[in-house]
Amino acid sequence: QVQLVESGGGLVQPGGSLRLSCAASGFILGYRSIGWFRQAPGKEREGVSCILYTGSTFYTDSVKGRFTISRDNAKNTAYLTMNSLKPEDTAVYYCATAPPGIGSSCVASGFGSWGQGTQVTVSS
Repeated sequence: QVQLVESGGGLVQPGGSLRLSCAASGFILGYRSIGWFRQAPGKEREGVSCILYTGSTFYTDSVKGRFTISRDNAKNTAYLTMNSLKPEDTAVYYCATAPPGIGSSCVASGFGSWGQGTQVTVSS
């Protein structure tokens, strides 16, 4: 059974940093696309960053140079390190994975298994 559990969200001041974790179970993380998505109130869910099964890494333009996606295959865990946070980064952040061979782009519709989400609030 595929399961993803996020942690690490919270309240941070503008310019601060957070690291989100996504612990995976029921599958081997390194064999699948893994992504971080976010959804702010009244907005659609957007792809923030993904490591795709093709070997490529994606970042949406608004987080390039500030966010870094990574994974630890030994721990079967993915991470999103977020620096220089801005109020517009406030959202619920979800990690997600796609079945093997699926998920060639960082689009939510291609990812079928989701965690419960973790709230990130950037505010002074």
